Amino acid sequence: MNLTNEDESTGFESTVATTKLGSAVCKTVLPNVPLQSLDIIERSIQKKYRSELWSPFIRGLKEFELVKDGDKIAVAVSGGKDSLLLSKLFQELKRASKTNFEVVFISMNPGFNEINLQNLKKNLKHLNIPCEIYDDNIFEIAEKIAKDYPCYMCAKMRRGSLYTKATSLGCNKLALGHHFDDVIETTLMSMFYMGKFETMLPKLKSDNFNIELIRPLFYVEEKAIIKWVRNNGILPMNCGCTVAAERTSSKRRETKELIAQLVKNNPDIKKRIIQSTQNVNLEKILGWKDSNGKYSYLDKF
Repeated sequence: MNLTNEDESTGFESTVATTKLGSAVCKTVLPNVPLQSLDIIERSIQKKYRSELWSPFIRGLKEFELVKDGDKIAVAVSGGKDSLLLSKLFQELKRASKTNFEVVFISMNPGFNEINLQNLKKNLKHLNIPCEIYDDNIFEIAEKIAKDYPCYMCAKMRRGSLYTKATSLGCNKLALGHHFDDVIETTLMSMFYMGKFETMLPKLKSDNFNIELIRPLFYVEEKAIIKWVRNNGILPMNCGCTVAAERTSSKRRETKELIAQLVKNNPDIKKRIIQSTQNVNLEKILGWKDSNGKYSYLDKF
């Protein structure tokens, strides 16, 4: 892995990651300090990064009613920075909350190389996350089914695998590590590249499983997650995919870079984008649709 320069607007390092399918530019997060003790790492969530991590996490839980009495929640651990933080946040919540809920941690191995798999196990052990790792060779299957652009198929299959595992454990909710910036980027990408206005929802019911998907990091910014990881010496999994390599779409990267440029001139622009998804004026929309069909503003004329 060859390190180049750091992007100051995102906190990422640019590296070239080599997989069995070739080389691809991969945005990575590298630690600033040696790996800190578990006590320091856990305390930093409630102390040093309380306003950046804990407070927006709790805000999302309360605003969207993501955790309730009687819930059994499966936290999906990919090995990346977001899911590692999400796991620790849930452990802190379990200790601090009066809500009666259960939490389990599951990690699907879709075909990680040995280095990534061992790094995942090392992080889980150091962070004291009792996570079950199970094998499901999604990477190989997705590549066979969709050779040119396997990412969509892979994501769909991984979601289905996690739903299946979570329900087998008796869970009624599956928590994923999508954060504030994922929501913003997805909203803009739907407009720029798909010709529609939609966003990631903080919770939704599965169409094919008796389970609810929740996104507790809905209000947590990626830059805060990066700070927490780097300043605690944690090396998360950065380039886990062994399939996409150079075929991975650059649209999300382009969108992320565009937002970074816009933030330089308007620091609150990401908040405004989120507000727009919660403040849609149907009287000023040309058309919309729901599960019952499509509608036009002309229907009222």
